[in-house]
Amino acid sequence: MRAALPLVALCAAFAAAPTVAQTPAPTRAVFADASRVPARATIIDGANWRCEGQTCTATGGAQQPAPRACRRVVARFGAVTEFSWKGTTLSAEQLAVCNA
Repeated sequence: MRAALPLVALCAAFAAAPTVAQTPAPTRAVFADASRVPARATIIDGANWRCEGQTCTATGGAQQPAPRACRRVVARFGAVTEFSWKGTTLSAEQLAVCNA
């Protein structure tokens, strides 16, 4: 019984420990031409894009590879200089393909 007390205390300590909330990875795009960026929120593949200046951020969205998401956004808003989708940031080579 005495050997079980430290184990019970350890379990109680873990149960009382605060949980760390995981923030979703950012979804963000920076556009080459600010004049094509929409003034109001726009939904593309379930992602709600909100823009300020040349930079747009999104919440939600379909599960899809970042390069595909980039192509879908570029088709609506124009070329991007930076793009990240749910934590995956595209490289310069991937951006070139996306903008083509």
